[in-house]
Amino acid sequence: MMDEKKNNSTDDLREISELFPEKKEDETMRAADGAPDGNAVKTMGTEMAAKPGISVSRESEHRMGMKKKELIFSIIKNLLLAFLAAFWLIPILWLIVTAFSADPGISYTRFFPEKWTLANFSRVLFHPDSVLQYGRWFLNTLIIAVFSCAISTAFILMVSYAFSCMRFPGRQGMIRFSMILGMFPGVLSMIAVYFIMKSIGLTNSHIGMIVVYSAGSGLGYLIVKGFMDTIPVSMREAARIEGANELQIFFRVMMPLCKPIIVYQIISAFLAPWSDFVFARLMLNSGISKDWTVAIGLYNMLDKTLIHTNFAAFCAGGLIISIPISVLFIIMQKYYVEGVTSGSTKG
Repeated sequence: MMDEKKNNSTDDLREISELFPEKKEDETMRAADGAPDGNAVKTMGTEMAAKPGISVSRESEHRMGMKKKELIFSIIKNLLLAFLAAFWLIPILWLIVTAFSADPGISYTRFFPEKWTLANFSRVLFHPDSVLQYGRWFLNTLIIAVFSCAISTAFILMVSYAFSCMRFPGRQGMIRFSMILGMFPGVLSMIAVYFIMKSIGLTNSHIGMIVVYSAGSGLGYLIVKGFMDTIPVSMREAARIEGANELQIFFRVMMPLCKPIIVYQIISAFLAPWSDFVFARLMLNSGISKDWTVAIGLYNMLDKTLIHTNFAAFCAGGLIISIPISVLFIIMQKYYVEGVTSGSTKG
């Protein structure tokens, strides 16, 4: 019986091998080529597992190489940033140290002054003359900047509210048209604006300067509108259900929620006329120094006949004019950054 079973199983295997000749040929070819079979692969895996130090060492070498590359890249990047920072800061540092110099002109032989003094600040603030009337210039600049800031901020807030919170025919067309106009720099309209203001008698006038700075400010509504778009519509609808009109919604609902973007807009609107030179130089061209702004007055101090006796005073005046806006920015920096990021990334 046992012999019969063995013979039957041998016959079965022979029949299976005849049915699948490819498998047998593959095994024969692999044995002839010297390719490892399953047992050989297991043996190789056992040998690699027996030598784990090889893979670990290669991985550690790769990591060390990557760290070295990152370190080199970081050093190069920091050196480049340091060079750019020094290139930007050195002129500012030179202006600051020259403002405290006892030499009234430009020193070509040394960076730091030989003698230090506060006389330049005293002259700028308390001793006006025919060349230097800094107190008057500062007051003119402050008046123009404050009124321009108030009017510009009001215009931009109203335009932003209309485009963001109201729906009316032609709204999308007006938004597109205003965006196209905003692509062109303001200096392109400088000559046209000058002749228009001259025809109505507003050149060499502070009122004319305020009109120039604030008349077209409504086109700068995009960031404020972006901020207002993030305020839920349900808040305005709840106010309407309570009986509030558009004016009440604007002042009692939207304005308290828009405090960060209002701070941003106030700083931006104040900074433009405070530091502007091009439009001020074009509009205030009568030659009467008491009507000038600080930018025009400081520029005229750099005349070739005056620079050797007024350069230190010029540096002191430039340092003083930067103090108010720097203090304002430091105080409101939190709201300024929040307003910029919220209004520019959403909407």
